[in-house]
Amino acid sequence: MEEAALFKVTYGMYIVASRDGDRFNGLIINTATQVTAQPPCISVFVSRNSLTHEHIMKSGIFSISILKKDTPLKFIGKWGFKSGRELDKFQDTKFKVGASGAPIVLDHALGYVELKLLDHFDVGTHTIFIGEVVGTELLEEGEPLTYSHYRDVKGGRASQYAPTYDGWADRSKEKMRFRCSSCQYIYDPASGDMFTGTVPGTPFSELPEGWRCPACGKGKEMFKEAE
Repeated sequence: MEEAALFKVTYGMYIVASRDGDRFNGLIINTATQVTAQPPCISVFVSRNSLTHEHIMKSGIFSISILKKDTPLKFIGKWGFKSGRELDKFQDTKFKVGASGAPIVLDHALGYVELKLLDHFDVGTHTIFIGEVVGTELLEEGEPLTYSHYRDVKGGRASQYAPTYDGWADRSKEKMRFRCSSCQYIYDPASGDMFTGTVPGTPFSELPEGWRCPACGKGKEMFKEAE
């Protein structure tokens, strides 16, 4: 099978966000499609292992922020390769709560769509959520970020939780994780460090000498092999 052919299927890059009470969370997806015109409905694919999935199932509301072409890798790393179970992704992020009650990420967004959950379908590792559009806003004109630009120009890769995951983690030539002895942050080659623009699949040994822990700022010398 020629897996490279799958990379020619076009995708956009979005942040899907939802809530559970006072808790907000969101994640990067590259599969959002309008499926009907009357009423306007959009489908999104969300990993069943994600916190955002839990929030959508509980609240029945979610938003889609359409990312700009020049969205930095560091921002994508925060929303695409970090779990909301480990950090508050909305901290230091410009956002608002829409009329639907869903949180909406405004940073690096051309516009957004608010949706009310109509139905969902289990497709194995992911759930297809179908939402009816209840609100939209165009924040500025510009070119949206596509997955092909993210992959081929920015050098990014899909998260292991993305439906388009291409197996880079399994093919990584070095899978050993390293732990910062100062703050206990773990560098995992499978995830890279998108806070500093380090793409997934980068072994610890190939990090530049000037690389520093994204959590506490310590140097590579503070890292030891993690169990």
